[in-house]
Amino acid sequence: MPTPITLLVGTTKGLFRLASDDRTSWQVSGPYCGDWNINHACGDAGTGRLWAAGGGDWYGAGVWRSDDGGDSWTLTKLADGEMDDWARNDPDFAAMIGATPGDPAPFSGEVGAVWSLSHAHGVLRVGTKPAQLFESRDGGETFELNAALAGFPERDSWNPGVAGLTLHTIVPDPDNADKLWLGISAAGVFATEDAGASWERRNRRSNIGAAGSHSHADGTVHEEAQSEVGHCVHNMVRAPGGADLLYQQNHQGVWRSRDGGRSWDEISHGLPSTFGFPIAVHPRAADTVWTLPLNGDMAGRFPPGASAAVWKSTDGGDSWEKKQAGLPEENCFFTVLRQAMSTDAHDPAGVYFGTNSGSVFASRDEGESWQEVARHLPTVLCVEAVAG
Repeated sequence: MPTPITLLVGTTKGLFRLASDDRTSWQVSGPYCGDWNINHACGDAGTGRLWAAGGGDWYGAGVWRSDDGGDSWTLTKLADGEMDDWARNDPDFAAMIGATPGDPAPFSGEVGAVWSLSHAHGVLRVGTKPAQLFESRDGGETFELNAALAGFPERDSWNPGVAGLTLHTIVPDPDNADKLWLGISAAGVFATEDAGASWERRNRRSNIGAAGSHSHADGTVHEEAQSEVGHCVHNMVRAPGGADLLYQQNHQGVWRSRDGGRSWDEISHGLPSTFGFPIAVHPRAADTVWTLPLNGDMAGRFPPGASAAVWKSTDGGDSWEKKQAGLPEENCFFTVLRQAMSTDAHDPAGVYFGTNSGSVFASRDEGESWQEVARHLPTVLCVEAVAG
């Protein structure tokens, strides 16, 4: 039976599409969206509309949208970049690049790039660098700043991660439009239960009574506030069902919350490293989760032992199994970034990830075995599965 699927693959040189009818043979098309950095992409299953977003110092920040399955794209700019300034001030340069300078984009000087996208309950939300949340109720044609997050108390004390202060993860509740979770590096997890009218930080450990330094599964010891998970959340997902079960890959381990982020348990035991970027959850089985550990922040950020493996749990992170059939088992030095792993909704579920060396790997048996379905792409920043 056909299982059509399209992967939206964001790279440092635009967006690519990988399409398949059987999840075995894949056709690559692209690049789209100019040669922008595409940090994230998503789609709306109801309308078929697609979005891709990113940018940087040169192009500015923006969201691309497509209403024809990805064949053509239209850009909405949130903020101008250096190119826009050059074009306004140098008619010869504007003519060379075919630009007609217009009014500045609405948030110029406030936003450097878009890092995350989410569409749920008719609202398109984007997270940016610096960490702000913008919302669109017209499919991405116009955006408004979320005032409550922008005015969050003690916001000035938030510390940036290596890539800056970024809102890189947006997690909606598919059944409740009022609930939403955000991941900000390095300020932690934030949640709302009133559709963004107010926010609270949710970084508390479940073992709040512990004293002294905290030891992780790899033996590392972190001197930190004992009541909180490390604030450098790398990625976060919500499990299916109504239980508000969340998983996060943090700079300091893999964590699980069974109460919507109000408390977190570390579930790194059994993994070869506490460090990594992506995490993915099964579309139907709430206790099945995948992660891809890397060897450490200051150790090269490649798979431990230079041997690629996805680690899978079927009991909510209480135990883990190494899965590497079809993956490079030696001399492997790639990195998999925070948005570069996703799943599809088929049965059995497909799992996908992309690498900074330009490969995309696919599993059509829930991570048990893997196939390289694209190679020699630019650095992969995101992989998102949408209906074919």
